Amino acid sequence: MTIHLYGIPNCDTIKKARRWLDTQGIGYTFHDYKKEGADPEKLSAWIEAEGVDTVLNRRGTTWRQLPDAEKEGVDAEKAVQLLEANPSMIKRPVVEHAGGLLVGFKEDAWAAALQ
Repeated sequence: MTIHLYGIPNCDTIKKARRWLDTQGIGYTFHDYKKEGADPEKLSAWIEAEGVDTVLNRRGTTWRQLPDAEKEGVDAEKAVQLLEANPSMIKRPVVEHAGGLLVGFKEDAWAAALQ
């Protein structure tokens, strides 16, 4: 099974997820937001599937550094704009696989979905 893994290579969670995939022998293609950017159509689809609160990482430094006006009233459309402009605010990793979508690295959920 080949999956698509989206993230930033120096992120510790991405490193854990990649090690887990490698250990399980699961092939994947990696999309680096820093080099390749974030596709607004994919962002919209992810938000539609999982919700703004799942896809948007409000705990990170980038979110905390945003002006308060930008943090207010974040709906799906505004979230796509923010995430396209600031891909480091996308919760990592995002995995597209044959059975759906995984957001964040939870080993149990990944094992259930990908094995």
